[in-house]
Amino acid sequence: MKVYISVDMEGLTGIAHWDEVTRTKPDYPPSVDEMMNEVRAACEGANQAGAKEIWIKDAHASGRNIGFTHLPDNVKIIRSFNGHPYCMMQEIDNSFDAALMIGYHSFGSSDENPLSHTMDESFYIKLNGEYISEFLINSYTAALVNVPVVFVSGDMGLCDHVKKINPNIKTVGLKKGIGNSVISIHPKLAFDRIKQGVEDSLKGKVSDCKLQLPQRFDVEISFFNHAKAYKASFYPGIKKVSSTTLLYETDDYFEVLRMFMFVLSV
Repeated sequence: MKVYISVDMEGLTGIAHWDEVTRTKPDYPPSVDEMMNEVRAACEGANQAGAKEIWIKDAHASGRNIGFTHLPDNVKIIRSFNGHPYCMMQEIDNSFDAALMIGYHSFGSSDENPLSHTMDESFYIKLNGEYISEFLINSYTAALVNVPVVFVSGDMGLCDHVKKINPNIKTVGLKKGIGNSVISIHPKLAFDRIKQGVEDSLKGKVSDCKLQLPQRFDVEISFFNHAKAYKASFYPGIKKVSSTTLLYETDDYFEVLRMFMFVLSV
């Protein structure tokens, strides 16, 4: 079994402030330790389920957070970003049997996590009329290459969101956001639940977790800054519907990802 793991940071247990996920801040090192702990739990659970090869995408910020320390020797880590539209799912292809998401968080505009966002904190994104999460963006990326996402850990709001999309995907909720605060479970409990949850999900009926891509993609991006919206409006096919809102329509999901790579980096 070949397993892909995409790892973010804002959904880790205990994380409650941007300083804790910012490399240059003094609060960052303990968060990296927790990131490593939860990744190790996922790897141990995958190996218990029979994984022969595990690829990990360090998908937070610079993509240079996770080291190899204390990880199994059947792990490969993808560090930094190469500019491919798959972004947080870089290098995923149809050779993988399943994908996992660790440390993920609620979508931008949600009140379920003080750090909720989608790709960045300077805009909101809707897909076909609904706010979209990084979970869904990346799960659809996996669906492009026929890989099911079978496990997600993060805040409880995200877990509720995942279950609405596909109740067969195993989730582990680590914290609940209330305003600018979080109520988190203990890191040891997080480790145990992630490890067991990953093992159970990979031993289950993986095919039931596959997502079907919509036939049509209507993407609405609402910037907080009108100047950024103006600049992004020159991307081919983009329609400017207000001073801060853009609309992109296509039936090809890869074109959505390509557009994200250019428009959301303005």
